[in-house]
Amino acid sequence: MRHLERLKPTIKRRVPSEWLRAGRRALAFPERMFFHPALNHLVMPENRRRLAALRNRHAGERCFIIGSGPSINRMDLSMLRQEKTFGFNAFFLIADRVGFLPTYYLVEDPLPAEDNAAEINALEGTTKILPWDLRYCLRPDDRTIYVHFDRFYADSPDPAFPRMTPDASRVVFWGGTVAYMAIQLADFMDFEEIYLLGIDLSYQVPKGSGGSQIVSEADDPNHFHPDYFGKGKRWHDPRVERMQKSFETAWRVLDQKGRRLMNATVGGNLEQVPRVEFTDLF
Repeated sequence: MRHLERLKPTIKRRVPSEWLRAGRRALAFPERMFFHPALNHLVMPENRRRLAALRNRHAGERCFIIGSGPSINRMDLSMLRQEKTFGFNAFFLIADRVGFLPTYYLVEDPLPAEDNAAEINALEGTTKILPWDLRYCLRPDDRTIYVHFDRFYADSPDPAFPRMTPDASRVVFWGGTVAYMAIQLADFMDFEEIYLLGIDLSYQVPKGSGGSQIVSEADDPNHFHPDYFGKGKRWHDPRVERMQKSFETAWRVLDQKGRRLMNATVGGNLEQVPRVEFTDLF
C-alpha cells in the first residue's frame, strides 16, 4: 500500500481517467461479492454476524461523533463517558485525559491506519469498525468488524458524489473524511440524534507540499494533539470543500429520514449542518 501511494501521482498523469475508473470498479468487485448477502455468510460468517448485529442496535438513542480538530481541547469531553460515541485515527492520544475510549473506533484512510497500526491493534474496550481492505495492517480480534468501504470512486468525476449508503452491511461510501463513514454507520445503527464535535475544517497545509500526500516535519497544529500527524506522519490534502459537500449531503439525507444531525463543534468552519451548543445537551 505504501508503494501504491507513492505511485499514485504518476499513475494519474499517465493513465486516462476512464481507464482508472474501470480499474477501480474491477478492484472493488471481489470485495463487493464478499459482502453480498448471498455469499458473505459463507466467506466470513462471524464478521457477518457482528455486522448484522449493528443494524438498528441504537434505535431512538443519540450519539456523538468526535472529530479531531483542536477545538476538542476547549471542550469537556468527560461529559461523554456515559454516551455512545465514535472516535477516529489517533484518538488514543487523549483517551487517558478524557477518561474513555469511544464506543466505536473508526479508521478509513490507509496512511493513519499504517502509521498507527500498533496502537490501534492494541486497543481494548472499544468496537473497531474498519474497511475490509485495511486488514493487512489492522488485524482482526473479537471486537473488530470489517465493512466493505468503497474508496474506489474517490477522485473520479462522479456526479453522485458523495454517495450515502442505504445499507452499511453491504457498503459504506468514502466522503473525504472518516466522519462521513461514522455518519453512515450511525444511520445504520438507527441513532435518532447525531451530534458532531471537533469538526473544525481548518487546516494549515505546509508550503511546498506537492500532490495529495503530505509528510509532517513538525508538530501537528490541525488536530487535538501535536503528535496526531506529528513529525514523520503522513496525511492527505484535506480538501475542505469536498468535506463540506459530504456533510451537507449527510444532513439533507438524514433530515429527509427524520433524523437529527447537528454540529456541536466549538467554532470551526462547518456551516452546512445546523449548530447547537454542546453544553445545552446535558
